[in-house]
Amino acid sequence: MAPKRVLLLCGDFMEDYEAMVPFQALQAFGITVDAVCPGKKSGDVCRTAAQFLSGFQTYTEIVGHNFTLNATFDEIDDKNYDGLWLPGGRAPEYLAHIPAVVELVAKFANSGKGIVCLCHSQMLLAAAGVLEGRACTAFSPVKPVLVAAGAHWVEPDSLATTVVDGNFITAPTYEGNPEVLRHFVKALGGKISVSDKKILFICGDYMEDYEVKVPFQSLQALGCHVDAVCPSKKAGDTCPTAIHDFEGDQTYSEKPGHNFTLTATFDDVDASGYDALVIPGGRSPEYLALNESVISWVKHFMESNKPVASICHGQQILAAAGVLKGRKCTAYPAVKLNVVLSGATWLEPDPISRCFTDRNLVTGAAWLGHPEFIAQLMALLGIQVSF
Repeated sequence: MAPKRVLLLCGDFMEDYEAMVPFQALQAFGITVDAVCPGKKSGDVCRTAAQFLSGFQTYTEIVGHNFTLNATFDEIDDKNYDGLWLPGGRAPEYLAHIPAVVELVAKFANSGKGIVCLCHSQMLLAAAGVLEGRACTAFSPVKPVLVAAGAHWVEPDSLATTVVDGNFITAPTYEGNPEVLRHFVKALGGKISVSDKKILFICGDYMEDYEVKVPFQSLQALGCHVDAVCPSKKAGDTCPTAIHDFEGDQTYSEKPGHNFTLTATFDDVDASGYDALVIPGGRSPEYLALNESVISWVKHFMESNKPVASICHGQQILAAAGVLKGRKCTAYPAVKLNVVLSGATWLEPDPISRCFTDRNLVTGAAWLGHPEFIAQLMALLGIQVSF
């Protein structure tokens, strides 16, 4: 069977997670994803918006990562794609007024191919005139335009509510990404091998935004039970994240990111009850490496030969735990000193997206490597997506 191919329709100030999570998760699952934007070509950048609720009457927005397109809008042919993913954010407000975009969305809708709409992107379905009698949900302020377009409005009872009506898959926010991804893979004819794996994420303040959310939601989409914990915090607490980007400076830039909600309480965790460990990068590993419980957990996973996946600066924790001697691994290049002094063989991340597996250990250098990083962890866990 020919590989599945999906189109991701982007725009400036689309929501950051609603673009990058599916872009990288679907690639990790073996699906080709082309990201395009009207008026732009492959290699150009779309700016994104990091949107989240913070106690006000509507969402808070800050500037997100820069998203690099890998295909050119004017060169695409809808017949070459098996599905369409429409991120939300503010981009759909202007994309809905571009005739070529509206025509493209209508073609996918009328072909019966799977279409995902998150947040505000349901406006594109309304503009395409394809919502009459169809059930859908969205971020609540989008309700009036959807009702006016003839849709059957489904009130979301949570930020993760997902509605499926034929080839339309809709959700109000990126919190629905895991369930939406499962439905989309099914719509593409895919099957996820049954997974009851329990995965532990060691989180901290100012971990990298993508490096926690993308693997976290990807593993949830695969059916894993995923717990995220942070020292001195409990389930329901949040960790602020850092958006690390590559903008032409000699090192990465940093901006504030989303707030990440923890799902379990650090002091209640029994590491022996988990099948794998994931360590996001960012700035948190440099202080987490000083925590005795964190070090103890890392030693448990490595000594038990359970899968451990660490990215970017996360290897600072592995080095501090003394578990890298005789191992081969990579990391963000600035962490090379930690890796080498801990007795590991340094593997150059060239390109920066390259990841490596050495026995039970998966390492990557930066969030650009997530497709390989997640795919290699899936292999260790015995999880497959087949078509």
